[in-house]
Amino acid sequence: MKSKAPESLYTHNRRHFLRAGAATLALPALEAFSAPATETNSPRNFISVGTWLGWHQNAFFPKEVGLNYEMSKTLMPLNELRDTFTVFSGLDHRAPNGHGSWSNFLSGSSPGTYSLDQMIADQIGEKTRFASFELTAGAGEVSKAMSYTRQGVGLPMIQRPSVLYKQLFISKADRKRTEYVLQSGKSALDMVLEDALRLQKSLPGRDSAKLDEYFESFRAVEKRMGRQLDSINDPVPETNYKLPSYDPITPNLQIEAEEIMYDLMVLALETGSTRVMSLFLHGLGQVFSFEGEALSAGYHGLSHHGNDPVMIKDLVSIETAHIHCLARFIRQLQEKKNTAGKTLLDDTVILLGTGMGDASRHSNANLPTLVAGGGFQHGSHIATDPKQSDAPLLGDLYITLMQRLGMEVDQFSNASRNMNQSFS
Repeated sequence: MKSKAPESLYTHNRRHFLRAGAATLALPALEAFSAPATETNSPRNFISVGTWLGWHQNAFFPKEVGLNYEMSKTLMPLNELRDTFTVFSGLDHRAPNGHGSWSNFLSGSSPGTYSLDQMIADQIGEKTRFASFELTAGAGEVSKAMSYTRQGVGLPMIQRPSVLYKQLFISKADRKRTEYVLQSGKSALDMVLEDALRLQKSLPGRDSAKLDEYFESFRAVEKRMGRQLDSINDPVPETNYKLPSYDPITPNLQIEAEEIMYDLMVLALETGSTRVMSLFLHGLGQVFSFEGEALSAGYHGLSHHGNDPVMIKDLVSIETAHIHCLARFIRQLQEKKNTAGKTLLDDTVILLGTGMGDASRHSNANLPTLVAGGGFQHGSHIATDPKQSDAPLLGDLYITLMQRLGMEVDQFSNASRNMNQSFS
């Protein structure tokens, strides 16, 4: 008679945890806790990243088309990762111009309507603890929406990484204790260490190594979170930099918050807590400093550069910093694998873009767009001519992305084709 695997390994709920008192720690997907994985080419996750102030087109778009293009200035941090992404130019939704129509990024030609990420979440989000997460960095007290429900309701965004952290890993009843744990430099893993070690010893080699990798990543994020919490209530430091009269002082923490959000997004995907996340990169009056030197104006001011070369240079510096964060995110996803042996990058479609083609002119045409991961054949700059009568829309690309995720869909907003012939 064949021996049967322990029932708890295969028939319990697919979400697994280590528990100690009020502490609950989500575990990554492990082979021992699931039925044998079936081979599939379809990615399971979707990430959208959008900038409020757009991307400077001349620095974002490569000059050459096809495979052998020279990396553009803004995208240079991705140079060694060029086989993991594709750049698109000439695409947009034919949406109205102006900041008021920025939400066309995920909504299409009618800003503020059912957004791409929520369409995806409504079909695949129910399989996870959280249908989707809406995140933001650099928003300050300003509240805007990037994601909209089927009814056109704008979804609020999580601004503080600590809030996302607590939703992912900590019970609501233990909030005060959690803040103490993070601020004291201790780890939530310490609360469940004995159970974790016992579990690790009982797992096969690949699972044990994966769990060890996950614990290491978890501690690294907690350490970063601790540093963030330590300074969250500090007064704004004084500076000798003289701001332009039209540009108010705001906290310069966007890039730091962005990095932590990406770290937590990796953990959210690794634990299977969600399959859909959006990250809104706001831009207000904050004056960034790079390598100890303050830029010439605030982020929003720089986006209205009027073709001033100094302002454009500083604007591109901020946008390049955003791409540095993205590159780090992609590398993390490359290094981690799911139970089928597929990297998280191949298992995740990443859309980077904006609803603002040229913030200096408030134009919503020719939206800079980049797609990474998802198992696509990457490495190209795909350029389209919007003047052609049969030119694809950005929505056609979105149809391709949804179809890649296994969705049966043939329409998005004013688009009704796909881009499968040029991007697959």
